[in-house]
Amino acid sequence: MAKIMAVTGYKSYELNVRSANDQRIDYIKYALRQRIVNFIENGGEWILTSGQLGVELWTCEIVDELKQEYDIKYAIIPPFNNQDKKWSEHDRELYQRLIHLADYYAPLYNADYIGPYQFEARNKWLIDKSDRCLVLVESDYPGSVQYFLEEARKYSDIHDYPIEYITSLDLNEILNESQENDLTY
Repeated sequence: MAKIMAVTGYKSYELNVRSANDQRIDYIKYALRQRIVNFIENGGEWILTSGQLGVELWTCEIVDELKQEYDIKYAIIPPFNNQDKKWSEHDRELYQRLIHLADYYAPLYNADYIGPYQFEARNKWLIDKSDRCLVLVESDYPGSVQYFLEEARKYSDIHDYPIEYITSLDLNEILNESQENDLTY
């Protein structure tokens, strides 16, 4: 039974989400929430992220909300210190708030950014420490998620490591359901 799930996906700017008020975030969070609740109800105990902008921070927000209903914890394991150094003030504030609410926080490298090997180590660590992963990505346009996916697929070839996907088809289905159930639409 999987108890630890790594969650990752697109960064907000890869989705062209430039504002915290972008309505698409609601649909993405809804999809993430459904999968995370299913994971919890099947024995899941921990969610791991590196705290990147976009999917990972939204995941942390969701898990923090779910703590009121479920016994679930989340960890933020960034690849290095100060990963939020160049982020907008709003994003930095959100990141810092979620770090303080996290059940566990520790950068992999106790230094600022040095090189791409820190990201590679982050991907390997998240995969090694989890039983499965959830990834919001399109196979034709994987963006920066491709590096995590390549590592997860290699690991999955050798180990029992399920990779679960959320795609644009899933998000479109949620949007359609939302529109069908909204009488004012």
